[in-house]
Amino acid sequence: MASIFTKIIAGDIPAYKVAESNDFLAFLDISPLTEGHLLVIPKKEVDYLFDLDDETYTGLQLFAKIVAGGLKAAIPCARIGVVVMGLEVPHAHIHLIPMNEANDINFSNPKLKFTPEQFEATTQKIKDALREEYREGQA
Repeated sequence: MASIFTKIIAGDIPAYKVAESNDFLAFLDISPLTEGHLLVIPKKEVDYLFDLDDETYTGLQLFAKIVAGGLKAAIPCARIGVVVMGLEVPHAHIHLIPMNEANDINFSNPKLKFTPEQFEATTQKIKDALREEYREGQA
């Protein structure tokens, strides 16, 4: 059965996409812990992160690293926290969460509420930062 993430990949469910390749996708979590909280997923539907084949697993980690660079440039924070829980949706995924203290990545915290316009603005900030990071990396 297709997960909600598979439906996002297929375009059946809208998402605030910040980065996409042939194999991976990064989009805003709609129930974020902090502004810019992202989900990074492989397009291949596999339930458990450690069941991914080696190529997909390492590709996902490298894609997440690139996205994290743009996220940190876009959203003022001390670090980008990385969380893999894997229980919420049966599709391998990584949470990238801008954080200033350890409690920022506590999933028991109340989730933030943003308007569609706020989600769009955050999406654009991250996309712009990723473009800038890519340009600087090419110099």
